[in-house]
Amino acid sequence: MTKYIFVTGGVTSSLGKGIIAASLAKLLQGHGFKVTIQKFDPYINVDPGTLNPYEHGECYVTDDGAETDLDLGHYERFLNISTSQANNVTTGRIYQTVINKERAGEFLGKTVQVIPHITDEIKRRMLMLSEKGFDIIITELGGTVGDIESLPYLEALRQLRMELGEHHYCTVHLTLIPYLAAAKELKTKPTQHSVKELQESGVQPNILVCRTEKPISDDIRQKLALFCNLKKENVIEALDADTIYEVPLLMLKEKLDIRVLKELKLKSKGIPELKAWREFLKNLRHPIHEVTIGLIGKYNELPDAYKSIYESFIHSGAANQCKVNVKAIHSESLENPKSLKSELSGLDGLLVAPGFGERGIEGKIESIKFARENKIPFLGICLGMQCAVVEFARNVMHLKNAASTEVNPKTKNPVIHIMPDQLTVTKKGGTMRLGAYDCKLIKGSKAFQAYKKSQISERHRHRYEFNSKYLKEFNEHGMVASGINPAKNLVEIIELKNHPWFVGVQFHPELKSTVENPHPLFVNFVLHCIKNKKK
Repeated sequence: MTKYIFVTGGVTSSLGKGIIAASLAKLLQGHGFKVTIQKFDPYINVDPGTLNPYEHGECYVTDDGAETDLDLGHYERFLNISTSQANNVTTGRIYQTVINKERAGEFLGKTVQVIPHITDEIKRRMLMLSEKGFDIIITELGGTVGDIESLPYLEALRQLRMELGEHHYCTVHLTLIPYLAAAKELKTKPTQHSVKELQESGVQPNILVCRTEKPISDDIRQKLALFCNLKKENVIEALDADTIYEVPLLMLKEKLDIRVLKELKLKSKGIPELKAWREFLKNLRHPIHEVTIGLIGKYNELPDAYKSIYESFIHSGAANQCKVNVKAIHSESLENPKSLKSELSGLDGLLVAPGFGERGIEGKIESIKFARENKIPFLGICLGMQCAVVEFARNVMHLKNAASTEVNPKTKNPVIHIMPDQLTVTKKGGTMRLGAYDCKLIKGSKAFQAYKKSQISERHRHRYEFNSKYLKEFNEHGMVASGINPAKNLVEIIELKNHPWFVGVQFHPELKSTVENPHPLFVNFVLHCIKNKKK
């Protein structure tokens, strides 16, 4: 039977439940088990696809087109596996499913209630992935214990504990041990209250993971074990780390994996040596090169909005034994010619980030012009690629008022236009071109040199596309389509012939970069940034 681990959080949000869950999964994977992770989010939105990045950070897209929480990115980057629609469930999706069943008459006239109907649907979703043959399924519960939105999930956990049996179920509770500088001591009372709140919901944690900035003593471990009804060895220290990629090794040292296996009565099938992981960390800590790359976006004050891009630079930097310094530049500031040069001078490379809407577009276009004219390595992602097309059309092809119809619906030169199958779409949620699609590369192109193969599959999230009516004219002026979707003849990659490295992609390569398989486009981009700096 599949074993289940549930990760809950207390005291405060943003403690890193996703990182702890991913780290534990990585260690269990090293023991020889087939592991996956899923996240249950307590908000009413069906998915985060319509949420502003300021509200929720990055919207992570899976191969099967699910718009999900950014924690799924951590799961994939740590485990080197793909997730799916089933790996991210929201309260909105739970209620939508139950209401649809009620409308279809499936409850035979009964009153629909939180218990049992909502909790039954939560349990069904929690157990669903077992059909795919996983040995262990880790479920992260969003929010913190005590949140009113989380109550149905905790009730579902209480019921599952009885239904699954003692050794098929384990709860790991992540909590905070704050350090009071005035008193010069760590305080356990917030954690005690957090566990008490969890126990009042009928859930007893098996393991306590204590996030702390100072090492916890044996006395503190004993005290927490006593007041939280735990074994002392099941109180785990989670010290603050310089990088999230150190956490699996910290948890290995604390024997979190061993404690969990003991609770689940599982025998290890191997030793988690993590050779590739240790090599990655070695390159990360001891780089030979150093570059600075400008990240041009419009949510730069919020790094989580571009989380996968930042992580991709870490992966590709380590692959090149290079420290990548990312300089976040707000695209609106580049609309002023005076600040353009001062902001962009001295950069070794430039990435124009994805996004939606008109705000900051002209700044992105000006930055692309700067990269093109000054032969700076350039990578444009989604909207960044579309802006590169518009910039080239205006300044090289001299197409008057060339634009995307997203920004200027009345333009006479719509070099970027809405996809035909999007014309009749009125609903916003989950209606874009989403998920993985094939792309065929032209041999000898910069993209082919990066991937080293002619057929690839990448993830998408967009409504607008390159207008193929202009393709011949672009080719004649030196911007070529080096990647084409074979099914719809859609331009997926553009690049410049007479430039050291200038590539724009309609897809999101950052979503497929992992620790053990850094994305080839990012690796090649960083490599050319190193070459540019040496010049």
